Amino acid sequence: MNKLKVRLIALALMFTGAAQADEGMWLLQMMEEQNSIELMQKAGLELNANDLYNPGGVALKDAVGIFGGGCTGEIISGQGLILTNHHCGYESIQQHSSVEHDYLTDGFWAETMEDELPCPGLEFRFIDKIVDVTGIVNDRIQSGQITESESLDYVFLDNLRKELYENSEYKGKPGIVTELLPFYAGNKYYMFYIKVYEDIRMVAAPPSSIGKFGGETDNWMWPRHTCDFSVFRIYANADGEPCEYSEDNVPLKTDKHLTISLGGYEEGDYAMIMGFPGSTSRYLTRSEVEMMMSSENEPRIAIRDARLNVLRDVMAASDKVRIQYASKFASSSNYWKNAIGMNKAIIDNKVLEQKDQQEKDFARFANEQGNDAYKTVVNEIDSHIKEATEMTYLWTCGIETFMAVEFRTPSQLLDELIRAKEAGDEDQFEGAKAKLDVVYDQIHNKDYDHGVDKQVAKAVLPLYAKLAGSSKPDFYDIVENEYKGDYDKFIDDLYARSIFSNRDNLAKFLKKPSEKALNKDLGYRFSKSMSNNLINISAFMAKMEETLAVPHKTYIRGLCEMKQAYENLPSAPDANFTIRLTYGNVKSYDPMDAVHYGYYTTLDGVMEKEDPENPEFVVPDKLKELYAAKDFGQYAMPDGRMPVAFITTNDITGGNSGSPILDSKGRLIGCAFDGNWESLSGDIHFDNDLQRCIGVDIRYVLFIIDKLGGCQRLIDEMTIEN
Repeated sequence: MNKLKVRLIALALMFTGAAQADEGMWLLQMMEEQNSIELMQKAGLELNANDLYNPGGVALKDAVGIFGGGCTGEIISGQGLILTNHHCGYESIQQHSSVEHDYLTDGFWAETMEDELPCPGLEFRFIDKIVDVTGIVNDRIQSGQITESESLDYVFLDNLRKELYENSEYKGKPGIVTELLPFYAGNKYYMFYIKVYEDIRMVAAPPSSIGKFGGETDNWMWPRHTCDFSVFRIYANADGEPCEYSEDNVPLKTDKHLTISLGGYEEGDYAMIMGFPGSTSRYLTRSEVEMMMSSENEPRIAIRDARLNVLRDVMAASDKVRIQYASKFASSSNYWKNAIGMNKAIIDNKVLEQKDQQEKDFARFANEQGNDAYKTVVNEIDSHIKEATEMTYLWTCGIETFMAVEFRTPSQLLDELIRAKEAGDEDQFEGAKAKLDVVYDQIHNKDYDHGVDKQVAKAVLPLYAKLAGSSKPDFYDIVENEYKGDYDKFIDDLYARSIFSNRDNLAKFLKKPSEKALNKDLGYRFSKSMSNNLINISAFMAKMEETLAVPHKTYIRGLCEMKQAYENLPSAPDANFTIRLTYGNVKSYDPMDAVHYGYYTTLDGVMEKEDPENPEFVVPDKLKELYAAKDFGQYAMPDGRMPVAFITTNDITGGNSGSPILDSKGRLIGCAFDGNWESLSGDIHFDNDLQRCIGVDIRYVLFIIDKLGGCQRLIDEMTIEN
């Protein structure tokens, strides 16, 4: 029996045997093009393609959007109520918190709409329409207007985006923004029309002891007992159109909101997720995976570890600092642990060996097809990776350090000030002074502590020197030559004596600004050196990306053709923070010998994990009282226990946080918030046996809102079915 027949038989068994995961974050526009909707229906979906995405009508897509800058949220009432993760709303919760009103510790429950808090800068984005523009791009390549490489260039894509918008029915409509993005490395192109709402208000958030229960220890782990949710609301003008915050704005009357099911789930039940996964890299060669491990993950782990060690100590010693740095710590910690888990999972799950096999299969396919471009493309990619590995490593070292150390001096703006002074341009000079004033406030904001940042600098700057070796920025010459290698003294002076160290120093400089004073200033020299270093590396990486653009396009096209030929299956494009649908099943798993993980957890597990001495595992008294009384209301399981979290085989990644987990009828059963430790290599290689999405059960969310938060008014807004 040949290999193709074996694969086709295996495919048939997939739909008649046990529930399995499906690899693929499917772009909604592609579902009918690739017949993926039929695969979903065979797996248990009871809806049609138009129920999920309907360019001419209302569908589930219209109840899901981008929350903030990197998460997903879903609409759960006809009055614009948004459900997302607690960690997605964390920055807004932190911004509203103070020592006097510590919403991080105590939670927040708006008793009325008037109590809902505006969140400046927070946005919610709906995808209004997706248009396939591949034909337009290909026509311009074939006509000679652009080269294949230029078709992937930002300038070309942005100009085409503007052109298409100008000739669309969306021109001039309020709140509309557009994106034109390549998929499959430029084998397909889609235009997105997006409606942006700017008046988003905080409605409800549980105490962090519930919303972040388990903290760093449980992050990326299963079993999980975190009620990771928060609630916001969209406000609009009287016509329902996007506008800036105004007291006159009203809750948005949404075209579509999700129905909530209290019916729960059983193992094997169909489950799907619609959301905005950020980035995957499923089509890399082995050499590129090795580069990711050594040049991205390893330096990221080292530098973030140094920063986090400082922040843990200072946050534990001060409530003020804890609140200031809560969101920063959580953000840094999340992908610090992810990088650790990814490198481990790549080894444990033999991803490199599977990449070897993929390349052998591809070589055979290329020979069968007689395609010369396919025969040479892997070697072409790999020939550039050695140089790219070194520069990517230096980029990661630099950018991680530059992000860790928040204090800096705006060197370009100071240069502008001096040029204006020397040219006698008073208007430009005063304009630069005004900008410097704004930048000072941006650096020394309410969530910045100069002393804490100095401690971070003392931890990461010597480490950066060690990691980068002879390729470190030239400001290190100052440390060696002027400070005899004494980092502590250098950093003390940097933070005390620089122009931007405090208002007095800035005012003193502005009274008599000069190029001589700038060139002596440690902050100016440090920031300019760091910036120039990153600019130089960035220029190399941009050139390398351009060099690899066409080979990547060729390789990905070939891999997709190979999968179709050998397995009769379509291939999903890598995630790029566009709306996707992934489907699978509720399912337990066996991570190692003699270990079995069930598919759900209950409130019993919260009480079992309680540790009053560990801030990550504190249980609020009110929750313990509700548990002791078994006061779970309509949200309990049939056996009387309170469900907390569950796992599915859905294919997700960062950006999916907050995504709705839906049953076969499109009803909300949970909110996705994490992946599992054993499959953190999933962004590179999907593992059918280990890949799991962790979600909070919607019944636990409603229980906390109702019984602990006392927000019956929110429950009354929702459409709930038993």
